[in-house]
Amino acid sequence: MLFLAQALATGATTASTVLASLVMSGLGQEGLAGLPSTIVTLAAAVSAGLFGAFMLRLGRRTGLVSAYLLGVLGAVLGFVGAWQRLVPLFLLGAALIGAAQGGYQQARYAVAESVPERVRGGVLGVMMLASVLGSVFSGLLSGPLGTLAEHLNTSTEAAGWLLAAAFLLLGAALTLLWRPETHPAAAASAAPARAASRDRLSDPAVRWPALAVATSQGLMVTLMSLTPLRAHHMGMDHLQVAGLVTVHIAGMFGFGWLTGPLLDRLGSRFGYVAGSLLLLSAALTALLSGAWLPGSMFLLGLGWNLCYVAGSKALAGRAGVQGQVDALGYFAAGVGTLVGGAVIARWGFAPLSLTCAALALLPLLSALQTRPLNSRMPLAAD
Repeated sequence: MLFLAQALATGATTASTVLASLVMSGLGQEGLAGLPSTIVTLAAAVSAGLFGAFMLRLGRRTGLVSAYLLGVLGAVLGFVGAWQRLVPLFLLGAALIGAAQGGYQQARYAVAESVPERVRGGVLGVMMLASVLGSVFSGLLSGPLGTLAEHLNTSTEAAGWLLAAAFLLLGAALTLLWRPETHPAAAASAAPARAASRDRLSDPAVRWPALAVATSQGLMVTLMSLTPLRAHHMGMDHLQVAGLVTVHIAGMFGFGWLTGPLLDRLGSRFGYVAGSLLLLSAALTALLSGAWLPGSMFLLGLGWNLCYVAGSKALAGRAGVQGQVDALGYFAAGVGTLVGGAVIARWGFAPLSLTCAALALLPLLSALQTRPLNSRMPLAAD
């Protein structure tokens, strides 16, 4: 149930929020093209910690269903705002979508904590792979969505927010059918970790995974949100830009069947190194001609996958800081899209791309401070 709910929510909301920069451009606000993504991520940063505390008190299922329903409201308001050309209402919808993401993205921890530690990477990878289904469903509905947009006299990007609302509502229904369970081995392994660290960000076992998660999330959202705008400026039409988004989502989620088991076998350290190098490559190739953009977007997604899953795997069982770590990632993404949009408007895409390339090296610090698999070195937990 969790896999399917996440598939629908991630596929629909990723596509709609990525293309929000084009909605803003169509509303005559190109200078603020990065603002919706900034609002989404900052709202998620605020809500992630709140939802984390909420789930500790009332349970994962109640928190996840509440997050999905909040997202339904946000998606509907976002559509109406774009349809009626009401920029404040569109931005309010974006804020509620972001707040919802801060909650329902924590479903990955519920999944990880339901299985033993030795297979958590694989299960998280399968959950990432399931998210591709949402993108596939969105793509299959692109024709009817375009027809609906024509009838409503609005853009396909705006109509996509209605699709997000429908998918989120179905995600809430599926989550209601989920019966939370914690695997005995998972509970046993998580308890000592919680007791040792007391779930503090200052603990090395939390700090270094948090750095990898926050960095990868910030860089991925920034480039994911603003590269389509660059492609649009280069003359790509809607279908070509949508293709970039599809390739990116495939990189993010399509190889979970491979990356998850690799992390179980080779450890989180491998994920930080490989993810960092892929993020670096993505930022540099984004500078090249339009033919390179699909490859750049794919590398961006795959690099995020490795860092994000590695960090999430290391943080499983540390419920007290999971929401805080997600908040850091969303905050980094919000600042990145806001500053990035202004940089592009004033100086072009190159300075943004080069800055992202430099920041992509930060997960290497997480790798240096993480013990190799089967090592007894007293560094951060693998």
